Amino acid sequence: MKQNIVKTRLKNNLPVLGVLANSSDPTIAELCGFSGLDFYMIDGEHSPVTTAQVQDIVRACEVSGITPLARVRSNDPKLILQYLDVGVMGIMLPGVGTVMELEALVQAVKYPPLGMRGFGFVRACDYLQGTMNQGEYVTFSNEQTLVLPMIESREAIDNLDDLLTVEGIDGFVIGPRDLAMSMGYYDGPGHDEVKRAIAGVVEKIRKAGLVVGTVATSGDQAKALIDRGVLFCLNTFAGLLKSAAGDFMKGRGNDE
Repeated sequence: MKQNIVKTRLKNNLPVLGVLANSSDPTIAELCGFSGLDFYMIDGEHSPVTTAQVQDIVRACEVSGITPLARVRSNDPKLILQYLDVGVMGIMLPGVGTVMELEALVQAVKYPPLGMRGFGFVRACDYLQGTMNQGEYVTFSNEQTLVLPMIESREAIDNLDDLLTVEGIDGFVIGPRDLAMSMGYYDGPGHDEVKRAIAGVVEKIRKAGLVVGTVATSGDQAKALIDRGVLFCLNTFAGLLKSAAGDFMKGRGNDE
C-alpha cells in the first residue's frame, strides 16, 4: 500500500482538489493524474462501473500519481472490502444519516482493532510480497485509509452532533443537491435556507476538528471554499470538461 498523499495533506491542513468520475475507462483517471489533480474519485453510485473495473482504474491512478478514492453505492462491508483490496485509499459513502450507519462504515474500512475488515493476499498489501509484514501493513492501512461519509439529508443534519463523535472518520463531504431536495427544494441548492444549513454544517464540522468537503464547480469557487476552511473540493469530470470546452469554444466567436 502506498502513502495516501491526500490524507497527508489534509492532516497538515492543506487543501486537496479532485474529480468525481463515472467513467469505467482507466485512461480518464490517468489523464486526471497527469493533469495535476490531487485525487480521482471513482463513482460507484451513479455509474455502471463494476468492482472488476476498479482495479484497472486504480492502476492508472498509481501510474499517474493521483490518489484513488471511491464513492460506493451502499454501506455493504463486502463491497467496500473489494474496493479497498484493489488499492482504493478512501471511501466516500452517500446517504449516511445515523450513528449506526456511520459506525458500520468505519467497521468496514478499518482492520482490527479499529474495525472488522477482513484480511486477504491482495493488491492493497502487495500480496505480502513487499517490505511490510501483515501486522505492519494492517497498522499502516488503518492510518492511511480515508473515511468520508456524506451529508445529504435533513436527517444527517439533525443527527450531526452525534455523527461528529464517531471515532475513525476523517471528515464529511456535503452533497448540496441531494441536501436541497431533502429540504424540499427540488430545483437545486441555490436557496437561502439551504445555504444557511450548509454554512452551519461547515462550522460544526470544523469546530470538531474534522475535514469538510463539498462540490466546487470552478477554481474561483474552490478558492472561496478553501478560504472558509473547506479543504476537500471536488468537481465532476463532466463538469470540468464542460467548463474547459466552453472556454475553448470562445475562440470561435459568435456565428451570428
